[in-house]
Amino acid sequence: MFTKLIVRKLIDDRNLKGLREVLAELAPPEVAELVEELDEEDATVAFRLLPRHLAAEAFEALHSDRQQQLIRAFGNETDRLAGLLNDLSPDDRTQFFEELPGPVTQQLLSLLSPNERRIAVRLLGYPEESIGRLMTPEYVAVRPSWTMEEVLAHIRRYGHDSETLSRVYVVDDKGHLTDDLRLREILLSPPQVRVEDIMDGRFATLTATDDQETAVEAFRTHGYFALPVTDSDGMLLGIVTADDVLDVAHEEASEDIQMIGGAAALDEPYKNAAIRTLIRKRAPWLVTLLFGEMLTATAMSYYEAQLAHLVVLAFFLPLIISSGGNSGSQATTLIIRSLAVGELVKEDWLRVAYRESISGLALGLILGIIGFGRVVLWEQVFGTYGEHALLIATTVGVTLTGIVLLGTLFGSMLPFLVKRIGIDPAVSSAPLVATLIDVTGIVMYFSAAALILGKVLR
Repeated sequence: MFTKLIVRKLIDDRNLKGLREVLAELAPPEVAELVEELDEEDATVAFRLLPRHLAAEAFEALHSDRQQQLIRAFGNETDRLAGLLNDLSPDDRTQFFEELPGPVTQQLLSLLSPNERRIAVRLLGYPEESIGRLMTPEYVAVRPSWTMEEVLAHIRRYGHDSETLSRVYVVDDKGHLTDDLRLREILLSPPQVRVEDIMDGRFATLTATDDQETAVEAFRTHGYFALPVTDSDGMLLGIVTADDVLDVAHEEASEDIQMIGGAAALDEPYKNAAIRTLIRKRAPWLVTLLFGEMLTATAMSYYEAQLAHLVVLAFFLPLIISSGGNSGSQATTLIIRSLAVGELVKEDWLRVAYRESISGLALGLILGIIGFGRVVLWEQVFGTYGEHALLIATTVGVTLTGIVLLGTLFGSMLPFLVKRIGIDPAVSSAPLVATLIDVTGIVMYFSAAALILGKVLR
């Protein structure tokens, strides 16, 4: 906050020299945060004063809408814009290009150097949300026959262009990945030891055409800072680093949370989203849920005669349907999260059904006993429910047990069903489950009432 105030003061005073000195002392993430918080005009002024290397690193950390605004601000300054684009890491540049309209991307591609243009075009050729879009070709590769002395000389010569030096990759004469070596192993080995002498053949890889979520799970499993990316033949194409995968995990988590809440995923931060965007993302789900609730009203009208004979049944209807909806929402949230982080796979549905059946029955019995006791207690203290109080209590207790069991089972199985047909499990959101259970709860409640209170309702 203090830095932002200083920057604003320097901009207002048109003290560009002082502003340049202040900005040059900041780390790239701090510069990015500052540029995000400034208004468009001040952000443009500040960004133009950044040293070239700092501008590129800060640009990579900005949200896409701010990136596009800064690109537009360069106008006809093609040399400066070309310098910025060429300095960006290939994976971050690809992510930026993905957000732009096709003609704009083509125009910006023309500003790249021939080598950077070839890299950008190749990365953009992979499917959207594939690992190929995340990878960077900036890595260090060595041959099995090289000595440690040759490896270190190679690293000194080409290492400054690498995204990371945590691992060095071993390839054969055709470019196939055969192993990876930690830098520590190289530094601690005698100079004349060959690479093949310390290779163990154990390494993890990603495939360029796989979904980005695969990379998230791989990094979680192996704990590496970077993983190599190969094609279907094992040819080394590039590497993916942990910082890029963290961005993917953050985006996927945000999308799932928004969808679980019954809204389409936002493609930008909430504070940057226009009101019309918020309406457009939320209205379809609300309309869908409204039609679902109309089924609830239809079910209610079907049992109008029973309500007329024993109005007290209506008192417990909100309690019944909310308990079923709550149990379903709990279950679907747990299962969606477990599927998202890889704790569960599609084939685990039967095991989950077994576990949730037991859990749902136990939870239903707990709520059913409480519901039964509440009716009996109120009758004893206030005489609220009359001569049929015990039958009403039984109806409430049985229905609560059944609807909680059903809600738990339905909420846990719907994400598996949705995933099996190839849709994001988060689509089976908590509001959707609750709405569907509402209708089922009404039918179950009045069916139980008809069975237990049959003579009373005639």
